Amino acid sequence: MQRIAEYFHFKENGTNFKTEMLAGLTTFVSMAYILFVNPQVLGASGINQGAVFTATAFASAFGCFLMGILANYPIAISASLGINAFFAYSVVIGMKVPWETALAGVFVASILFMILTAFKLREKVVDAIPRDLKMAISAGIGLFIAFIGLSEGGIVQADKSTFLTLGSLHVGSTWLTIFGLLVTLILMSARVPGAIFIGMIANSILGLVTGLIPMPHQIISGVPSISSTFMVGLTHAGSINSLQLMVVVLTFLLVTFFDTTGTLVGLAEQAGLVKNNKLPRIGKALMADSSTMVVGSLLGTSPMGAFVESSAGIAVGGRTGFTAITTGVLFIFGAFFSPLLAVVTSQVTAPALIIVGVLMAQSLKNIHWEKFEVAAPAFLIVLGMPLTYSISDGIALGFITYPLTMIAAKRGKEVGAMMYGLAVVFVLFLWILNAK
Repeated sequence: MQRIAEYFHFKENGTNFKTEMLAGLTTFVSMAYILFVNPQVLGASGINQGAVFTATAFASAFGCFLMGILANYPIAISASLGINAFFAYSVVIGMKVPWETALAGVFVASILFMILTAFKLREKVVDAIPRDLKMAISAGIGLFIAFIGLSEGGIVQADKSTFLTLGSLHVGSTWLTIFGLLVTLILMSARVPGAIFIGMIANSILGLVTGLIPMPHQIISGVPSISSTFMVGLTHAGSINSLQLMVVVLTFLLVTFFDTTGTLVGLAEQAGLVKNNKLPRIGKALMADSSTMVVGSLLGTSPMGAFVESSAGIAVGGRTGFTAITTGVLFIFGAFFSPLLAVVTSQVTAPALIIVGVLMAQSLKNIHWEKFEVAAPAFLIVLGMPLTYSISDGIALGFITYPLTMIAAKRGKEVGAMMYGLAVVFVLFLWILNAK
């Protein structure tokens, strides 16, 4: 045990086994829904949902182990939301591309992703981002996941006339979210250790007692086979032979590149890992998530990446890779206990996401708001993420405008070549994504 504590530098990071394990459990509970959401989304493309469930579980476990052991970061990895919908609805259903070919597209993109990481291009991008924009990314992710929590919990909902409005208070599930939020707010304000996790447990119990969360009929189930998806991405790589499919590969690559890079920056900032505007061991962290994307494509799932719900574990004290490893172990167990995981509904996780959003929004205080040329792009990042429902789109809005406002303020020489290059890349990125 002592060797483990020394390897993960518990003392230097002000943590211990109990805190790290609780953080890992909290992270897992917060993101366990991906085991059910990813199969549902990808299932629309014709892929066997059981195979996707197993692929998601084991690819996530692999990624968490790699992130924890290599980078010593408390950040979990799993199937990226948004890009899985692009896979199913835009590529397979919209473009009528067979799901086998789409998986091959993910595999090819993941190989390119690893090459970019190996040449330290992603690391250079992270180091080149100004501190103000790093703070904006962290805060923007906070607002984004808080919005997800409010939406998934039923507190806000879509509206045709106002786009967004207060959710129905005549629905029991909405009140379950409100109960969990109030309990967690009180516990957090009272400085109760593990407040977020305790709030989840209380919410789950109330949901089961009131019948708002159905009692699971069984606890243990067999692990579904991945025989229908295993290695399909590799065996169908030769199908990537048209301009349309190359654009698909490029989209997989760009969205994953900026989504996961932005998420890593935001979460590392929340965990206090950023030193002198640089992330220690960032190269190893980036290699962990790019390697996981390769493994995920071979097992049979859409692109993998750093998971934003890791912020829940960080919020309860997770500071080292042992948090991620704990989450990875639970993903393996999750593959066997899938009926029990159904108890963790969106109403249970929603309050945690909202609270974490509050914590991550604290990064706003470190932005130089008095300097308009910096404040404007930072504001577009913060506001853009929740409004576009995309981390990468929000980053694009800020990174495109940052060089322009700095030039207008006669500070263009302070903008590095990498930031100018990223502005051009993001213009092309948005153009490709919106191409009809």
